Amino acid sequence: MYKVRIDKFEGPFDLLIYLLENARMDIYDIKVAEITEQYIGYLKEMEQLNIEVDTEFIVLAAVLIRLKSRMLLPRINDAGELEIIEDPRVELRGRLLDYMRIKRAAEVLAAAEEYNLAVHEKPAEDMSVYLDDPDEILRVSDEQLVNAFILFLTRRKKVEDVKKRYTRVRLRKETIENRISEMTELLESKLRDGNGKVLFTELLPEKPDRYDITLSFMSLLSMIKNQGYDAEQKENFGEINVIRREAADVQ
Repeated sequence: MYKVRIDKFEGPFDLLIYLLENARMDIYDIKVAEITEQYIGYLKEMEQLNIEVDTEFIVLAAVLIRLKSRMLLPRINDAGELEIIEDPRVELRGRLLDYMRIKRAAEVLAAAEEYNLAVHEKPAEDMSVYLDDPDEILRVSDEQLVNAFILFLTRRKKVEDVKKRYTRVRLRKETIENRISEMTELLESKLRDGNGKVLFTELLPEKPDRYDITLSFMSLLSMIKNQGYDAEQKENFGEINVIRREAADVQ
């Protein structure tokens, strides 16, 4: 005799859980009479198809019928009084919950097994060539050791000098509009306190880099075009003086 798998159900509890879910029935409030009829009706359909049902399905059917009778018939004690007993569904509910936990664990293990079967490991290599003589002694004189240390310090200093000389490019620093506003405010303040001329370098931020100088120069060009300022440079690569255009016209 071989085991028959009914549709997608591997056992009687699998079928019972399916019926509960299909009927939207809470496992903590099982309507025994209704679920028993559905369960037995399913088994009868199997018999009509001449499918031999496993004994486990028949046993659970008997359990459900007995539970149904206990739910329908009141319990009378010897004194003729109605006897209050524990909910007879408690045992069935506990067995169903245990089955669901075990089934979930089995699914997790099956998924892990399937994943591990797809993992291909590298064959072990012979490490004896490295383990037989693990210690390697470096034989150098005191002079060679000192020279190697000095070379290390020299290279380290070069790296630090390079880091100081070259900095990373900042993705976004300041817009031309903001720079024009800052330069205009600073320029007007210095023109009021000075002799009518301000060096371009005085309008630069503290410790300017190439980006700051370029942005400030572009801002100055915009100020000359739109805000009535002018600039003069008496020699190539000389200092740039910024003045008001009216002052430039007078000169």
